Amino acid sequence: MSAYFPYKRSALALFISSACMFPVAAETENERTELAVEPSQMVQGGAGLIQTPTARMRDEGAFAASYTDNGEYRFWSVSLQLYDWMEATARYTDVRTRLYSDVDSFSGDQTLKDKGLDVKFRLWKESYYLPDISVGFRDFGGTGFFESEYVNASKSIGPFDIHLGVGWGYLGTASDFTNPFCEFRESFCERPTGFSGEGGKIDYDQFFKGSAAIFGGIEYQTPWEPLTLKLEFEGNDYTQDRAGVLEQDSRWNVGAVYRLDNFDFSLNYQRGNTVGFGVTYRFNMNTITQLKFDKPPKSLMARRAPETIDEVDKSRLYNTLYRSGGFALTDANITEKEATFYGTQYAYRDQDEAIERIGRIAAAELPDSVETYHVIDNSGGLPMVDTQIDAEAFIDAARYESLEADITQTYTRTAPSEEIIDAYDASNIEGLFYSADFFFTQSFGNPEDFYLYQTGLILSGGYSVNNKLSFISSMRVTLLDNFDQFNFLVDNEETSVPRVRTRVREYVTENPIGLDTAFAHYQDSVGENLFGQVYGGYLETMFAGVGGELLYRPVDSHFAFGIDLNYVKQRDPYSKLATIDYEAITGHASVYYRPPFLEDTQITASVGQFLAKDKGVNIDFAKRFDSGIIVGAYAAFTDVSSEEYGEGSFTKGFYISIPSDLFLLQPSKGRGSFPWVPIARDGGQMLRRPVRLIDTTEVRSPFFD
Repeated sequence: MSAYFPYKRSALALFISSACMFPVAAETENERTELAVEPSQMVQGGAGLIQTPTARMRDEGAFAASYTDNGEYRFWSVSLQLYDWMEATARYTDVRTRLYSDVDSFSGDQTLKDKGLDVKFRLWKESYYLPDISVGFRDFGGTGFFESEYVNASKSIGPFDIHLGVGWGYLGTASDFTNPFCEFRESFCERPTGFSGEGGKIDYDQFFKGSAAIFGGIEYQTPWEPLTLKLEFEGNDYTQDRAGVLEQDSRWNVGAVYRLDNFDFSLNYQRGNTVGFGVTYRFNMNTITQLKFDKPPKSLMARRAPETIDEVDKSRLYNTLYRSGGFALTDANITEKEATFYGTQYAYRDQDEAIERIGRIAAAELPDSVETYHVIDNSGGLPMVDTQIDAEAFIDAARYESLEADITQTYTRTAPSEEIIDAYDASNIEGLFYSADFFFTQSFGNPEDFYLYQTGLILSGGYSVNNKLSFISSMRVTLLDNFDQFNFLVDNEETSVPRVRTRVREYVTENPIGLDTAFAHYQDSVGENLFGQVYGGYLETMFAGVGGELLYRPVDSHFAFGIDLNYVKQRDPYSKLATIDYEAITGHASVYYRPPFLEDTQITASVGQFLAKDKGVNIDFAKRFDSGIIVGAYAAFTDVSSEEYGEGSFTKGFYISIPSDLFLLQPSKGRGSFPWVPIARDGGQMLRRPVRLIDTTEVRSPFFD
């Protein structure tokens, strides 16, 4: 697809922009700070008018969750502005005129539910003469209910926002003119019907094919600030809808949006015969913050440092590092020239804030003879990063002794030297440990109940022999779930793919309190920037076995490389300790990459053999916003065909990771993850290893921290 964009940019962008060059005296691009009409959600989710999208993009990180009621359809959608040039939308559609399946006894009273994904890219940003120009793909990875492609343009003129576009597929069924791409290739004249496999596949062979139609409209920001009015001309004639052929008395739709704080309330009249309404909740993931009650970093303006090392109050120093620096010490070495602090940062997610606080505390408590402060971040008891602070330069910057003072220029992050590692006394790592964590799993779109969930606690504990060898166990305690409604029982069904995940009902309902993991774990640094681990035991809810991993990860590098190999046996869902006959070798070679051209983005590609012995690649894409919120998506492509895989065609899922300090009044480094797996089948499934080196070495190149 990437090879296709340059053509659209040169040909289609010029086609649409030529129709939208309005001779108006608008502000220049530098003068215009924001649009008079703020983009709002359309019926199916995403920035748009009523039924049709616009070329507009919102601010990066903008998030909107919507519910709309639209006659034969109800829509639940979430839309996210991943970048200022890319919008993504996920949607569930309730088709009121259809049952869930053709089998009445299976459907019950559940109406047909469908999920869809949309994406839109901006090709050109609005300037003095040219409009915003975007290209979009609607319902491109689902069953094709609303599958469409479009190119459109948007131009702001005072309180008006004017939109014009060309649509194919669902947005082009009115067939206003011959598809312009027919001039280039005859295959574009007809659009293939239906969808491939069991849904979930991207039908590239349908893009920009078949009939085409014009759509567009006008938005008007009224003098009353909360109210926006909309007039729209559709490109769909409703003859090919999944709800059936719908009566359309007019292609013109009208609507209004009323804004109240973070909510948008919409009302519209469509097709000349249908009233619709909806509500949207919106906020910005990039800018959302939480008020904190926290002491400011220690001031050095009236610094009164001790004269010699012997005068240092070590007890006060160490306690202050914990209370005010968020740094839990495990060891410290202070000499006349250097001070080295080993520990873990538990409070401050921002590295610069964490180091400044620690540096100010050290500068206040240590004499001028100490030239360097070493802050050694540990993980799992192993030294990971040495932040070396130039004491004199730091003190000058912290006391603002020059206008150019920049504290971040007074320290560097490096891998710990052999001397630093050898000097570390890890004896206090030995002993018992325990923790309690919240877990939450969910599934949407099932025939028994649209929403299935499971939530509870994971109680973990163990014993550390030293900072390398540990014995760890966890219990999963289900507090609430409704998986007892999951009556689509295939527990003994023979399938073409081994049942490595689809027996989930048995594992969930048979073990409300169960042994989640119990394993031995050994880790160590095995070379410069190279880490290794081995483990064995009950590794996750469904599998036991043994395995190992190597990871190469330099400090603050855009790259990391890892390989893991595991031998596993499937656990018996009806016994807490027994296993069944199925066994497999599974493992992957993984590349972790943060492209400099995509800010705050991490892409992971893992190639290897999965639990069902299928071979292929799993790709994970994660975007981090300034607030610390991370949204991600993953997909696995293996040699299991879409027919063998079943509904969904291939494994895919989404997740959102939220820092706990967005809900707390005190700084915190914890976070919670909320997954969304549309349909879980057996192909492309990875072992959920209890410890991953990419996680334990996170401090070397923070992304999730």
